[in-house]
Amino acid sequence: MFVLIIGGGKVGLNTARQLMRLGHEIVLVEQRSSRFTIIAEELGDESLVFGDGTEVWVLEKAGIGRADMVVAVTGDDEDNIIISQVAKLKFGVPKVVARVNNPFNQPTFDLLGVEATICATTQLLNLIMHELPVHKFVHLLTLRKQNLELVELEVGESSPFAHSYVQDIDLPEGALLAAIVRAGHALVARGSTEILPGDYVLCLLPPGKERELVKVFLPDEDIERVLLQSELDTSED
Repeated sequence: MFVLIIGGGKVGLNTARQLMRLGHEIVLVEQRSSRFTIIAEELGDESLVFGDGTEVWVLEKAGIGRADMVVAVTGDDEDNIIISQVAKLKFGVPKVVARVNNPFNQPTFDLLGVEATICATTQLLNLIMHELPVHKFVHLLTLRKQNLELVELEVGESSPFAHSYVQDIDLPEGALLAAIVRAGHALVARGSTEILPGDYVLCLLPPGKERELVKVFLPDEDIERVLLQSELDTSED
């Protein structure tokens, strides 16, 4: 199988290494000269193309016309969207895999028909789901580059959204219900997903929106007490 990889960061290079070990033909596109030099020392010039992967002529030079799969793993979602669009619509590449740096951009990749996406945030959720605290509201981490907070809330029997669907929940502006943890397993939060008592919902939201989110999910709770408990838990880590 011939795989064209755009983006020579850690994800792109590691992917290239593994595919080559498995006997697949790969070409990697990288536009940073310093990074290109480093990768060339390991993979060799014949497996590399220097240039901007959003440019059609660069992709053509890399052999996109005969690619069985395109993997867009740059650090920029806009670039990955452009690459995916060109691969799918212009060249008819059978399979396209893309990296999603900001979960809010996931719907765009879905609309393009990208077969699979790699989201660091989603992977992180799966890693931490076994260590989720038991408090009703917990601040899990800050995604500084995306200017987002990741928080977890417990859905109780009295929650107004118990037995509701994700698509019916009126979240604060800029907030995204990213996943649901149910019985120790992480579920992707789709519009048709029903929220059940005992679930833990994981939300991404801009800094400063925590109070609004607590009001939505925990209307019967003392908001100040809930937020204070969250701060205490965070300070203990």
